[in-house]
Formats: sequence, C-alpha cells, structure tokens
Amino acid sequence: MNKDPNHLRRIFVITAVLSVAADLLYWFLAGPHIPPGRMTSTASSNQWDFNILMVIALPVLIGVWVFLGYTIANWSSKRASAPEPKGGAAARSNMKAQTLWIVITSVVVLFLAGFGTFELIIGDGSGGGEGPNPVWEPAGAAQAETAALTSSASWAPGKVLVVQVIAQQWKFTYRYPQFGGFESAQLILPNDTTVAFNVTSLDVIHSFWAYQLEVKADANPQENNVAFTTTKQLGQFTVRCSELCGLWHGAMYDFGKVETRSNFTNWATTTESANSANTADLPAFAWTYVPDANGAAGGYYPDGTVTPYSTVETYGAKQAAS
Repeated sequence: MNKDPNHLRRIFVITAVLSVAADLLYWFLAGPHIPPGRMTSTASSNQWDFNILMVIALPVLIGVWVFLGYTIANWSSKRASAPEPKGGAAARSNMKAQTLWIVITSVVVLFLAGFGTFELIIGDGSGGGEGPNPVWEPAGAAQAETAALTSSASWAPGKVLVVQVIAQQWKFTYRYPQFGGFESAQLILPNDTTVAFNVTSLDVIHSFWAYQLEVKADANPQENNVAFTTTKQLGQFTVRCSELCGLWHGAMYDFGKVETRSNFTNWATTTESANSANTADLPAFAWTYVPDANGAAGGYYPDGTVTPYSTVETYGAKQAAS
C-alpha cells in the first residue's frame, strides 16, 4: 500500500520557491520604476512602502494560486486515479495546517500594522505633513515661514524654500515670498532643497496634487494647509486638482520643473526684478490670500464707502481692520 504524500509540505515548498522568485523579479525589475518615482523624499518613501507591501502580498497571492492549482491537479474528478478527498473528522484533525494558517496570518497582519505605524512616524506623517497645523516640520521650516511674513525674507541654496500655492477656478498660481512675493503660472523648484508648500484657495475647495513629487494638500478658502518635501532629482512633473471643483475641474492642471539650484536662482531673481514695481507695495506672504477683500479691481466687496468688508460674506473677514 502506497503511503499518502505530505500534500501540505508540497504546497508549502512550491509556494516558497515561486514566492522567492517572484519577489526578486519584482524588487529588481519592477520596483525601481513604480510610480511616483524618486523625484523627492516623499516620492521615494511612497515607492518604498508600496514595494514592501507588494513583496508581502505576492507570496499570499501565489499561495492561493498554488493551493488551487495543486487541488485541481491532484483531486480533480476527471482523474480516474485521483484519491478520495478527505472530509469530516479526518479533515478537521490536521492541527499543523490550522496552526500554520493562524500563525502566518497573525504575523502578516501584525507586521503590517507595525510597519504602517512606523512609516507614518519615521516618514514625518502622511502626505508630507499636510494640514493647517503639521505634526512635524523639517529643520528651518518655521524660521523660513516666519521670515516670509516680513519684507526681509530671502532664500539661499541650502535654506527651506517657501512656496504659496493659490488655487482658483480653474488654475494654480505659485507665489514666492522669499523673492519679493512675485507670482508665476508655472511651479519651478530647485533641486536638493526642502520645500514648504502653503496651500490655499480663492473660491471653492480644490486640492493641490503634484504627482511625481508625491505632495498632496487640500486648498480650502481662508485656510493654510502645509506640506513638505525635499527635491532629489531634476525633471518635469505634473500638477493636478484632485478635488471636484466645478465644470472645468478636469482641465485644472499644469506642469512644473525641478531645476538646478543655479538655474532656479537665476530664474527667480530675474522674475523678481521684472515684477518689483508690481510687488513693491504688496505683502510677500499672507496666511489667507484674498486679493479683493477690500473691493479691489471691481471685486465683489464694496470699495469702502461704508465698510471695506462685505456684510453678507465672511470671505476675507479674517483680515478686517481693527
């Protein structure tokens, strides 16, 4: 009488061999090309986390496939020589299989919980620290943002670059408070630089999403949401609005570039000089950005005959004179 083979051992060995092969192929061939890439510190962190999760998920997927394939190959009703499947009490008596299942699933779930928590703490929060009150700030960020509120703000290579992202239907405008507060329709950043994005909106709720930078922050009226990242590679990236904001939401996108520090400095100083006459009497930075809160340029608000602020709208009221 032939002894019944150890099917559990066979399944485990086949799964282990295929899993190791699949993980190695994924990690070295596909892993380095997984979006969003490695253009910034947050992008690299996001790619790393995704690759780790895929390396864990592939053995689970392969294990399911191997089990189904092995079952079909060995106990298919079309096979005349197929052994009778065990059921009832005999199927419930394999404590090894039950224990192995409980141990493996428990280890995987607990590891994922620990890994996710660890990455949130070490990675300085989800989304680059996005929020009106970030739980963390990179070194020098607070000083740079405080300086941006004054006329003495300036930027030099190695310092934190403050960029105010101003959303409106249906475009983004980028303000550089450390260069006189000039505004640009294109987001230009220097390489090897920590950037503090201060994101707000002029009208409805938008969301600033620089995909290849792995930066995403909601743009809400009268709020200043902050997100941080550090640029690591030169190249072009795409900026999109990821919050439904009206009829032309799908067309609310533009492109930006990460340049060398010298190219960025030349561009920024040249643009600052060209716009100096326009920005001389404007604040370089404001926590909320409402340019027509006093009725400028024929805006919604009255021109000051009674009060410079609307009596029916709170939009911009945070800046009311004392």
